[in-house]
Amino acid sequence: MQEPPCPPFVTRDTGLQQCWRMCQEVYFKNLSKQKQKEVMEKNVNNHKLRVCVATCNRADYSKLAPIMFGIKAEPQFFELDVVVLGSHLIDDYGNTYRMIEQDDFDIHTRLHTIVRGEDEAAMVESVGLALVKLPDVLNRLKPDIMIVHGDRFDALALATSAALMNIRILHIEGGEVSGTIDDSIRHAITKLAHYHVCCTRSAEQHLIAMCEDHDRILLAGCPSYDKLLSAKNKDYMSIIRMWLGEDVKTRDYIVALQHPVTTDIKHSLKMFELTLDALISFNKRTLILFPNVDAGSKEMVRVMRKKGIEHHPNFRAVKHVPFDQFIQLVAHAGCMIGNSSCGVREVGAFGTPVINLGTRQTGRETGENVLHVRDADTQDKILHALQLQFGKQYPCSKIYGDGNAVPRILKFLKSINLKEPLQKKFCFPPVKDNISQDIDHILETQSALAVDLGGTNLRVAIVSMKGEIVKKYTQLNPKTYEDRLELILKMCVEAASEAVNVNCRILGVGISTGGRVNPREGIVLHSTKLIQEWSSVDLRTPISDALHLPVWVDNDGNCAALAERKFGHGKGIENFVTLITGTGIGGGIIHQHELIHGSSFCAAELGHIVVSLDGPECLCGSQGCIEAYASGIALQREAKKLHDEDLLLVEGMSMKKEEVVSAAHLIQAAKLGNSKADSILRTAGTALGLGVVNILHTMNPSLVILSGVLASHYVNAVKDVINQQALSSVKTVDVVVSNLADPALLGAASLVLDYTTRRIY
Repeated sequence: MQEPPCPPFVTRDTGLQQCWRMCQEVYFKNLSKQKQKEVMEKNVNNHKLRVCVATCNRADYSKLAPIMFGIKAEPQFFELDVVVLGSHLIDDYGNTYRMIEQDDFDIHTRLHTIVRGEDEAAMVESVGLALVKLPDVLNRLKPDIMIVHGDRFDALALATSAALMNIRILHIEGGEVSGTIDDSIRHAITKLAHYHVCCTRSAEQHLIAMCEDHDRILLAGCPSYDKLLSAKNKDYMSIIRMWLGEDVKTRDYIVALQHPVTTDIKHSLKMFELTLDALISFNKRTLILFPNVDAGSKEMVRVMRKKGIEHHPNFRAVKHVPFDQFIQLVAHAGCMIGNSSCGVREVGAFGTPVINLGTRQTGRETGENVLHVRDADTQDKILHALQLQFGKQYPCSKIYGDGNAVPRILKFLKSINLKEPLQKKFCFPPVKDNISQDIDHILETQSALAVDLGGTNLRVAIVSMKGEIVKKYTQLNPKTYEDRLELILKMCVEAASEAVNVNCRILGVGISTGGRVNPREGIVLHSTKLIQEWSSVDLRTPISDALHLPVWVDNDGNCAALAERKFGHGKGIENFVTLITGTGIGGGIIHQHELIHGSSFCAAELGHIVVSLDGPECLCGSQGCIEAYASGIALQREAKKLHDEDLLLVEGMSMKKEEVVSAAHLIQAAKLGNSKADSILRTAGTALGLGVVNILHTMNPSLVILSGVLASHYVNAVKDVINQQALSSVKTVDVVVSNLADPALLGAASLVLDYTTRRIY
């Protein structure tokens, strides 16, 4: 199987640390300058917001670091205090506080709060020790707000201290569901927190169901995705070799990360032992990380040493990998196995196959890359899962974020009014699901990026769920493949960046293009002569890689039919046909509410229905097609003939010497009484009408929609031909002119909106 292209994610290896940090700060400074005026007008506080960010371990720092960079980059609005505690300060877990120093953050306070023992009692004692030490720190710092992440026992101590000392709490990743004691801790922190930043729509709904005030909930996405989806450098092989050896290839190694399940330590130890046995039998190079500091971790380390994992030639056992290097390792791995939340959250951004073992992450939302082995009670079961998953490549999952979480969080922080009462207000009973989705700072408008690739113009638009074109960009369609693809990418990136400014959340990209399209693969199989160098073109892969968004592609006629189904006359109609009358003639067929593609994706080529055996030659190479009579190109051809014979212009018409003769001139001449021009238009309308009659006799739709610039000129002629030529049983069909201004763009948008909104986003 051919190796899929590797995702372009940057590392922060020694030589790139300073560059990466500067890029982060420049990004947020530019964002700050762009929105500074707006925020100053809306800023409800009279002083800088003093924010305390407390980090307990390597995992929560990967989520908090992007927020910390954003806060640091806007010193005119924020003062940042960093408190480090928990396993960050333990040598056995890698002394991970050093990566905070490497990121150039000033650590204001270090608190040694972990009582060693790695059992249930040690966890309780650690919480108590943190509660004893934190009041002095908080009295000294006097933060306006404390940011707490996740569901760790250290975070519970932080939230408890802040709540009792009347310090506002912003909780990151509330409302999610997993397994073990983590769920209880997470929901306990939710009850203590005053503000909530959640990553998914279902997490938001859980918070609302828990009676949290929906005005204080921000659906932002996961902050770590900002780093995952914004990186560009492809130098990942040096990282793979550094951690796994010189002879390792991409997609040919495993990353293993398994933690104890504190509510069933005995079973989790047995499962870990079976996992190691399966990995040894599978015989692939494996990077295995030591477990976290939870109760049971000491016993798990003993299991590793008992089986000789640290000295086994196939294993590399490490205490800690810097996050920027870790994401490179999982992005290019053949598989990740274990029960870490990273496997079901971050790894989905790369499409890397994941095997999730046991119950620790039960309830998490996951992409299709995750295979659950909840009863991992035999070595064979885990080994079989490895055989199923290893080496696969899945579509990227965007469940947990779209790369714009930090700007939303900073905007949310600026909106916090410190003059409001500190006392929480719970909403009883829980609010209904139909909450407004355009609350400022809370939710953006769900939208699509729509691309219309026409014979003349290339258009990109941001289209809302209601079919409103929020922003549109238009350029001439380049003649060569390379220039065309480069321009599409450039316009899409520009539109996606603008979407954040106009409060839109882009769910995906829909592309409408001429020619025959395989929508399953996102490939233009071959195009019409109107679009040159446009055959066997994979549009999905480069655009998805550049924007980290799902991409759908379909024929422009099909897109016009989809636009009518969602926004136009076809809404609620079970069977109808759309005909586009423009430069060419195209169309789409909706049968039983579904779009018809055909066995070779050639259905609804309505412009090439033959209505005369000896008619004019069509661009497809045949003769007598509807397109050869009724398209804009056909009318232009006939107009040129009349003009060359001095039979086009009549009284009331004039043309400049350099002006190109077009179909519009033919229509104008017919309106002014030119009998020859009128005859050509009537012939074109008759040809179109005969094609519609053939469609009625074949498909028997209840509605025919004429779309495009020529539709209004043909509608009466089509109705006349139906009355004269059609069987009486189909003469009652409605023939209407589309009322959609941009059916191709709206249809491309509907490819995205109809699909993504069926899923949890």
